Amino acid sequence: MTCLAKPAWIRKTISPSSLDPVKNLLAAARLNTVCDQARCPNMGDCFSEGTATVLILGKICTRNCRFCAVEHGIPVAPDAEEPQRVARAVQKMGLRYVVITSVTRDDLDEGGASQFARTIREIYSLDRGIKTEVLIPDFKGESASLADVLRAQPTVLSHNVETVPGLYSRVRPQADFGRSLHLLKMSSQIDPKIPVKTGFMLGLGETDDEVLRLLHDLREAGCDLLTIGQYLQPRPDLLPVFRYVHPDEFEFFRIKGLEMGFKAVASGPFVRSSYRAMELIEQL
Repeated sequence: MTCLAKPAWIRKTISPSSLDPVKNLLAAARLNTVCDQARCPNMGDCFSEGTATVLILGKICTRNCRFCAVEHGIPVAPDAEEPQRVARAVQKMGLRYVVITSVTRDDLDEGGASQFARTIREIYSLDRGIKTEVLIPDFKGESASLADVLRAQPTVLSHNVETVPGLYSRVRPQADFGRSLHLLKMSSQIDPKIPVKTGFMLGLGETDDEVLRLLHDLREAGCDLLTIGQYLQPRPDLLPVFRYVHPDEFEFFRIKGLEMGFKAVASGPFVRSSYRAMELIEQL
């Protein structure tokens, strides 16, 4: 497929100097961010506002999704001191709402769930007023791992389905849509008080009917919060953009989501699951 020209609504510039304060703080704490690893287009906005999405469990993923720029391979063992370092960095940054995510760790029996739980508890031990959103992998579908994270009482439990089921073999060959959908449903059943959030991308070759069916399935699974954004090719060796979706189409799916019963929907070209996440939860 030939490279598509970016339309006017998809262009964004980053001022390098605005990134330095947060980058320096995270480097001093020896922490990674998904903002940097995944080459997020919103990194300049978030870093200049003093926020970041912390990436725990290292920076090497055991899976190789065709849309993601995060390095894949054989990861190192989890760092026992990482939860404390995350908590101290969050406190130093003065964050009132923090998103914690991770690479997928299929090499670990519990998928890294205990590290999520410890990180949440360490943050609360320093300041119980800080809200925590965890963007988790699928934990290979293990309910015990999910329950371990939920017992730590995150403010929001998030897991992204990323695309429509029909594109999984091309976009997420090592993932399974049914497993992800079941995980979201289990979360709403294990602790109904914790809002469940998910997100996916447009522009990978999905049809409108597939998107509407996905919205229905996600709502039936108990998802409360939803993000929809434009896929942007982060590296030349990854999947090309099939098409750039017009902002009016994003608005159409936002309205459809609300009509189906989602409590809050963020939908737009630059929307990402953790970008200004607090604004979405405030709509509840």
